[in-house]
Amino acid sequence: MRKRKQIILPKHRQLLGQMGEQIKLARRRRKLTTAQVSERADIARSTLYLIEKGDPSVAFGAYFNVLRALGLQNDILNLAADDELGRKLQDLRLLTSSGGTE
Repeated sequence: MRKRKQIILPKHRQLLGQMGEQIKLARRRRKLTTAQVSERADIARSTLYLIEKGDPSVAFGAYFNVLRALGLQNDILNLAADDELGRKLQDLRLLTSSGGTE
């Protein structure tokens, strides 16, 4: 089975780049070297470099392990936590299905 290449639009690549930069800043604020974080995250330094660039080819688990090594593992819970669009769609369905009889 061939692995499919993920297509990431430029504006979304920019978001990944910002995330990578935030991870790099978190590492630097803690005065940790790339060697220390990569060892704690059990990844290669080259993988950490890609993560800090926001490279989409790096496995999600590697991103998580870096966050864990930085003590930021609970930040993962913020992903999709504030689903504003989903709530609006749900509210719209609720309003249209009730027929406004309440």
